[in-house]
Amino acid sequence: MKARAKFIEGMAFHGEAGSGHSLIMDGSPDYGGRNAGFRPMELLLVGMAGCTAFDVVHILRKGREDVADCVVEVSAERASEDPKVFTKIHLDYLVKGKNLAEAKVKRAIELSKEKYCSASIMLGKGAEVTYAYKVETL
Repeated sequence: MKARAKFIEGMAFHGEAGSGHSLIMDGSPDYGGRNAGFRPMELLLVGMAGCTAFDVVHILRKGREDVADCVVEVSAERASEDPKVFTKIHLDYLVKGKNLAEAKVKRAIELSKEKYCSASIMLGKGAEVTYAYKVETL
């Protein structure tokens, strides 16, 4: 896996993944940026949310659950001193589908957290990771 970040101007960078996808990262005006893109630390949280959502949907579909939607919202706290690492991360899952079994949703989230989601397992080595979930049956 490869990625790169190339300076644009101010505090903006063009990020590119080995898969060919790209995005803009930028800093806040307080640090010389123009607020024109994601902050790098935001991308870590977005990546974590995407990783675990992918796992949950995949696990549920393998279990023949009819998943229609999965949203993962992440909130985090950072250390007050440099390096300002994440100290607490909370994931809120909303999983919707036809006749979803709540026990299977909970188990899929636990499997993601404990075994499959590389991003949350890695970030969990330095931060306390908690979660809550809600299941909506359509």
